[in-house]
Amino acid sequence: MNEAREKRRHKEKGFTLIEILVVMVIITLLASLVAPRLFPKLGKGKQSAAKAQIELLEQGLDQFRLDSGRYPTTQEGLSVLVTNQNIENWEGPYLKKRLPNDPWGKPYNYQCPGTHGEYDLFSYGRDGAIGGEGEDKDVVSWE
Repeated sequence: MNEAREKRRHKEKGFTLIEILVVMVIITLLASLVAPRLFPKLGKGKQSAAKAQIELLEQGLDQFRLDSGRYPTTQEGLSVLVTNQNIENWEGPYLKKRLPNDPWGKPYNYQCPGTHGEYDLFSYGRDGAIGGEGEDKDVVSWE
């Protein structure tokens, strides 16, 4: 009689294949409802990160200008914020860390003199091309 109880108890343990499949379907449905709402926010987060990095680079450029009396030329580029290239009155480095790439892994574009101000500092966004919308939109210093 003890043997029969033990066999019955053994059969009651665990989940059936049907129960596991039902749970998997429910999880898949929930994920399909939540994922589309989450992914657009990821793109906006990268746009916001690029804007914040551009503002930090602008602070470094302003500090460089205070020390040297001018903004770096296009040829000198943003690297002068980190390393001295035999520039008189250079008091850097002007960034706490190394020169960052944009959130999509590409270097920021810098032109001095700029067409929108004393300098133009920008990222072409995810697509790496002029213009675009959403995550492909350019992130610029003059807006």
